[in-house]
Amino acid sequence: MNHGRSRDTLHTDILIIGGGSAGSLLAARLSEDPERQVLMIEAGDEATDPDIWNPAAWPALQGRSYDWDYRTEPQAGTAGRIHHWARGRLVGGSSCLHAMGYMRGHPDDFVPWAEATGDARWSWDGLLPAFEANEDHEIEGRGGGPLTIHRSDAEASPLTHAFVAAGAAHGLPRLQGHNEGVMIGVTPNSMNIRDGKRVMVADAWLTPEVRARKNLTIKTGALARRLVLTGNAVEHVEIIGRDGAAHIAAKKVLLCAGSLESPALLMRSGIGPRDVLGAAGVDCIFDMPGIGRNLQDHLLGAGNLYATRKHLPPSRLQHSESMAYMRAGSFSEGGQPEIVVGCGVAPIVSERFEAPGPGTAYSLLFGVTHPTSRGTLKITGPEPGDRLIIDPAYLSTERDRDLFRAALEAARSIGRSDELAEWRDHEILPGPLETRKQIDAFIADAAITHHHPCGTCRMGKDERAPVDADLRLKALDNLFVVDASVMPNLTAGPIHAAVLAIAETFARTILDNKKEA
Repeated sequence: MNHGRSRDTLHTDILIIGGGSAGSLLAARLSEDPERQVLMIEAGDEATDPDIWNPAAWPALQGRSYDWDYRTEPQAGTAGRIHHWARGRLVGGSSCLHAMGYMRGHPDDFVPWAEATGDARWSWDGLLPAFEANEDHEIEGRGGGPLTIHRSDAEASPLTHAFVAAGAAHGLPRLQGHNEGVMIGVTPNSMNIRDGKRVMVADAWLTPEVRARKNLTIKTGALARRLVLTGNAVEHVEIIGRDGAAHIAAKKVLLCAGSLESPALLMRSGIGPRDVLGAAGVDCIFDMPGIGRNLQDHLLGAGNLYATRKHLPPSRLQHSESMAYMRAGSFSEGGQPEIVVGCGVAPIVSERFEAPGPGTAYSLLFGVTHPTSRGTLKITGPEPGDRLIIDPAYLSTERDRDLFRAALEAARSIGRSDELAEWRDHEILPGPLETRKQIDAFIADAAITHHHPCGTCRMGKDERAPVDADLRLKALDNLFVVDASVMPNLTAGPIHAAVLAIAETFARTILDNKKEA
């Protein structure tokens, strides 16, 4: 790739910071124009661990060398526990680590996005072309997008089929996946799996043909240290690479480092809440109080645990095979879901409990789809190695606590059903709970992250929103944030589909603008 150089600064048209899900998609899409030079930098390396492609191995990937393995502050809402947040440090990002479930969300999830921005592009209907362009629904025979959306009915465990039957017997509609605009119901999950192997975003978009483009460069082992500003623009980005420090200048800088590192890089560069920057020893250039605020994440209770009557064969997929979405207190009411119950084909429990042996137990997971708890992310110093203060403020609202109680009750109701009698011997956890205090104590011990952090650079037209409807950081003319940090609120299920739709929508805007020019 023939980048320009001046005074030891590398020049390119577009610099993508972060080679995760959004970054990898953007690198592929924006380099379709051969006249545009695209450079993507990634702090980690290419994926090489064969376990990454083994769906059943995904829980064991956490904590390996390509996991950032962040830690939260002790959470009052979860009995003072510190939670490990796995985030991918490699090309493909967290799509290499997550559980491969693919769910667009409910149409009402995106109403606040369109209202916050005043832009219909971020509504369900506005995002639908991006969802459809990204997806390849192999069974339905529709969509020729890069990412396989695999219906897992055939491989699903007999326990999962019994769980689906139990949900249907309770009145939940039997769905054909969670990607048609209806979320309330029960179905085996759709997954990013092809021919028995994980499909990460780098597999789907950064194919050998794409990587061979002369106008695309992927630089691994390159960590963005700081944005250097001149006026209202990024003059260049300071990079720490394998060969030492370097400077990269670009006409457009796309920040795709995720909900933790995107706001952290902005704050290290002097862009963020003045008080947070001052405490970290960073001079404040642009006081933007909204950066690092609005941190959200899904929790799952792990779990409502049952001993089996007979040996439970291991999952042929990735353990968590079905999610049932519903309103709190009702299995038959429609609309936007409030709670979720999932079927775990394994004894999935938090670190507070001892898991029985494989094949002897299973868990029903339970959680809240749209938590109202809001946390913060802060830096502690000016360097990338300085600790991040991650405080999601889990279960800090009474609404979240009340819905979690309802989710646990829904799990136990399904768990007691006749349809699961073939597998259920007896309930192990939580056991007798006689008071609300006991219920809350169990939930606090059982809750684990669902690995969906978002919201720390939310888009919106109000003055506290750091990013506008075009995903431009409002303080700068040439910096755009394109990742989960711009989401004003969580979608009902896993957020990966929404992140990819955000990236595709942004890419279409850039490509369309070039055509119009």
